[in-house]
Amino acid sequence: MTAPINPAWIAVDWGTSNVRAWAMSASGTVLAQAGSDKGMGGLDRAGFEPALLALVGDWLHGPTPLIACGMVGSRQGWVEAPYAAVPCPPLGAAMAIAPACDARLQVHVIPGVKQMHPADVMRGEETQIAGYLAQNKGWDGVICLPGTHTKWVHVSAGEIVSFQTFMTGELFATLATQTVLRHSIAADGWDEAAFESGLADAYARPEKLAGRLFSLRAEGLLHDLSGAAARARLSGLLIGAELASAKPYWLGQQIAVIGAGALARLYVAALAQHGAPATQVNAEAATLAGLTAAYRQLKG
Repeated sequence: MTAPINPAWIAVDWGTSNVRAWAMSASGTVLAQAGSDKGMGGLDRAGFEPALLALVGDWLHGPTPLIACGMVGSRQGWVEAPYAAVPCPPLGAAMAIAPACDARLQVHVIPGVKQMHPADVMRGEETQIAGYLAQNKGWDGVICLPGTHTKWVHVSAGEIVSFQTFMTGELFATLATQTVLRHSIAADGWDEAAFESGLADAYARPEKLAGRLFSLRAEGLLHDLSGAAARARLSGLLIGAELASAKPYWLGQQIAVIGAGALARLYVAALAQHGAPATQVNAEAATLAGLTAAYRQLKG
């Protein structure tokens, strides 16, 4: 018979598409984990508590603190956790309390971070940044968080100073599946030389990006460019244009890249081509470290 899980607290990363939870000991050890596809995007406000109980109900044996980050704290989430304004520590504002009927749930939601000029916001990434800083005391530099909406974040003296968001991941998905390029881009496969070619072209001449994109279709029709090569070249073009625009952030800085393995590796490799070495950081580990830092801050 499996022993019951009896956590001191529960860590929750609640995004738009999915939710992940970890049963945690008081010292920060993971006792168990669970996940589902009940992300914020598919729930109304009344649906969050049932979705959470379905995920972690077996771990609850009395009032249990839950520390949650991500889109659960958005305007469309369980409870809106107001943004902290830069410059600020990544965990620089009081957590919001989500309303729960089940007395065992004590749900604390980490606020996002906002930048008034130029206007920008983040939710979830601040927790990963907090986790990285908790594990790298006194670190100053730039943190890149690749994903659907990639963030470049300037960090100094334990604070988020400024940041910029690029819709690179969303652009890739849209271009590959909802434009004329869908006829040319394979759903999988890779060509490293094509990626490096696209990266170099877009970094050198980012103003030509729109034309370079259509050339993927033309090269497929006229020169038999493979779907895998087109996929890799599209990724290179978009990341190259992003690096060119984000250059004021990363040039001459210490750089950490926090993200999923394959995508983060692309950014590390792209930066290395421009003489900018970057440290790759596991995204889940950074998230858990940030949620643990928030729990300890709550406990005082």
